[in-house]
Amino acid sequence: MNKILIGTIGAVALGLSAPASAADLAARPYTKAPPPMVATIYDWSGFYIGINGGWGSSRNCWDFVTPVTGTLINDGCHNATGGTIGGQVGYRWQSANWVFGVEGQGNWADFSGRNTSPTAPGQENRTRVDAFGLITGQIGYAWNNVLVYVKGGGAVVDDRYDLRIAPGFVGAGTTFGSASGTRWGGTVGAGVEFGFAPNWSVGFEYDHIFLGTRNVDFTLGGVFVQTERVRQDVDLALIRLNYRWGGPAIARY
Repeated sequence: MNKILIGTIGAVALGLSAPASAADLAARPYTKAPPPMVATIYDWSGFYIGINGGWGSSRNCWDFVTPVTGTLINDGCHNATGGTIGGQVGYRWQSANWVFGVEGQGNWADFSGRNTSPTAPGQENRTRVDAFGLITGQIGYAWNNVLVYVKGGGAVVDDRYDLRIAPGFVGAGTTFGSASGTRWGGTVGAGVEFGFAPNWSVGFEYDHIFLGTRNVDFTLGGVFVQTERVRQDVDLALIRLNYRWGGPAIARY
């Protein structure tokens, strides 16, 4: 009888203690879900200013213009080549992946070249390009921080021309006629630009300048010497570094 009573009391005690043990269990901690991943989207919109430098070549073909009749006599062609350095300023705005812009660029140049006339062997023709400027519009397509674009517009080139005594003749290198002036034309180009920081980008650009043909009057001490018809084009290969403001990189989910 006592054994039965003791067993019953133990079972009741065990039943009463079970809920208390469950209540003593620690609550499960709440862990906040991690934020969603953020993708950084490079925005090309904004004003920019930069520097550029590289190489250029001016193709020049000369023809002697015969007085009275105006007949052209071939005086040969040459390339005036050399280095250039300058700067650019512009504005771009981006719509989806398309990027549109306008830009002004000005460069100092040191392009020089010469040839001996095939029809007047004692005459050496020399062309120098001292500066050029471009005013262009742009349209491009961006893959995040990589921009590929084409451009086109107007161009102006500062030229110097000299008639000199050719090597192998008495007085070789002596100038007997000079001319200078600015020539206006058109330009087209293309480039690729890489944004390596929110406001900085570096790129490569190629430009071609069409200057057509014009008559150039040479003088010596203010006295007319002769007229040459000069056909000229210019090719440029430039490395560019730009700083942009007014449109920093943005983040989107």
